[in-house]
This record gives sequence, structure tokens and C-alpha cells, in this order.
Amino acid sequence: MKKSKDSKIKKEIEQKNAFKYKIENKRYHTWNYHLRERFDSKVFKVSINAGFTCPNIDGKISTGGCTYCSKEGSGDFAGNPRENLVSQFDSIKKMMEKKWSNAKYIGYFQAFTNTYAPVEVLREKYETILSLDDVVGLSISTRPDCIEDDVLEYLSELNTRTNLWVELGLQTIHDNTSRLINRGHDYKAFEDCVMRLRENGIDVVVHIINGLPGETKEMMMDTVKKVCKLDIQGIKIHLLHIIRDTAMEKMYNKNMVRLMEFDEYIELICDQLEIIPQDIVIHRLTGDGKKEELVGPLWSLKKWEVLNAIDDELKRRDSWQGKYFFRE
Repeated sequence: MKKSKDSKIKKEIEQKNAFKYKIENKRYHTWNYHLRERFDSKVFKVSINAGFTCPNIDGKISTGGCTYCSKEGSGDFAGNPRENLVSQFDSIKKMMEKKWSNAKYIGYFQAFTNTYAPVEVLREKYETILSLDDVVGLSISTRPDCIEDDVLEYLSELNTRTNLWVELGLQTIHDNTSRLINRGHDYKAFEDCVMRLRENGIDVVVHIINGLPGETKEMMMDTVKKVCKLDIQGIKIHLLHIIRDTAMEKMYNKNMVRLMEFDEYIELICDQLEIIPQDIVIHRLTGDGKKEELVGPLWSLKKWEVLNAIDDELKRRDSWQGKYFFRE
């Protein structure tokens, strides 16, 4: 009797959550769909390395950084920090213009911690990019423990003038894992930062990583469940990949890290998508590194095969983002 009742409830949730954000063959709320709806145009993110560092590197919190972090501060595909911001932006923009000549752009401050500086320094860097032609917004990648009150005040003012996204690295809700990977902050710091940003009307994009050392599938699912109960507007789901000359590579060489298999990852992503509310924008579903620096998993280099497999699995299941999401 209970099984029949549970099945009925599940069916009612499924019918209530019919998918609303379809574009092409995608069964999840893509970043591309979101941008086209907002700007009625093709929009690209231009990744910039603005020369910041991180309190987890310079000794304020710790040294060495997060164990998975590359020497580029997770900005492996950002611009060349030896060039000024405008030169970085223009060189990447020119490459994109070969395919899309009438696009608009979002300046993406990606490498290291992009709010970790005095507010006057941030203002100079952000405003330089905002002043460029066809720039319609900024996306700023940072840590939840690196937004001081004066920085938040500036971000709030900036949010009234442009389209602003603040991308917060969380990686996991599990504090034991966070300590193992040397994150340098706990989950409470993340929750508090989300609340402060949302009180100022700023859109929040959360970064999480699947496959962190010691984490089970249930733990990874719990991370998605918990962050989706918060007032967030986007999520980036990364695959843990091992980069050469990182602390994580040393852990891997000591058999302390197990790399996820292709099929295992596809199944997990689809399970996670099914419980993410449809209005949360999916900014990323995998992660990759530079070919010459990647230790593994090597299958992550074939990004389009990963994304196509996710599409195929959702279709096989007749499933979609938010199909089984239930707001308590």
C-alpha cells in the first residue's frame, strides 16, 4: 500500500514539474538558453586573469591553495596575466567573433579570488571591462569568505548598473571533505555569504565538485540537495580532474583519490539534474583541464562526448531537470 502511495506522489511531482526551459535537445536549463532569453542575442563569457591572488595561497588563511587548484588558480583557460585587461579581452573576443560577429560579452573574472583586494583596486579592474563595447555584464569568481562589507556595498551598487553574477566556490557541503582539500572555510561561511549577497539582490552561482576524495554518491547528492534549498540562481557542477604538480596529484599517487568512470559520472549528473529546481540555471556540467597538464580522467578531455551522453541518458530516462524536485 505504501509503495503504491509513494508511486502516486512521485507521479504527481513529475507532472507538476513538466519542463519549461527547452532549447534544442536540452532537458536542462542551460546558460545559453538563459542568456538568449535575457539579451535576445548570442552572449559569450570572456575569461580574464586580473592578477589577483588568494588568501588560501598568500598565508592569510593558508598556503598552497586548495589541493586540486592549478598554478593558474583554476583559471586555466583565462587570459594571459602578463597582458593588460583590455588586451586579454580583445584577443579572446577576436577569436569568438570568427564564429559570431554580432555577439555581446560578459567579462568573466575567473582566475584566483576576484574580490580579494581593496575596493578601489576592484573598481578600477571591473570598470575597465564594463567600459568596453558590447559588454553587458560581469561574472566574478570568488570565495565566500572574501567579500568584505565595503566590497559588498560596491557590488550592490554595480548590480544596479549592469548584469552581475557572483560565482562562489563551495565544492562540497561536507566540512570533513573541505578540510581534506584545504578549502579554508566551512559550509556556514558559504551560507552566510549567499544570504548577504541575496539581501542585496545579487545573483549567485555556486560551484561544486563531484568526485572529491572519500565522497560517496550519497554525499554528492546531498551537496546538490542542500545548496538547492538556498536562494541561488545558478550552479556549476565540475568533475574532479587531477592536474600535474598539485597536492591532489600527490594524493592520487598515494591511492588516496579514485577517479570517476565515464558512465558513473553520467548517471550521477542525471540524478543530480533531476532534483535541481528548473529555475536554477545550469552553467556547467563537467570540468576539464589543459591536455598537457591533465593526469586524469582522460575521458574528460572529450567534453562534447560527455555532454552528449548526458543528453542521451536524460532522453533514455524520459527525464529532465527538476523532474523529482520537491520544495518542502
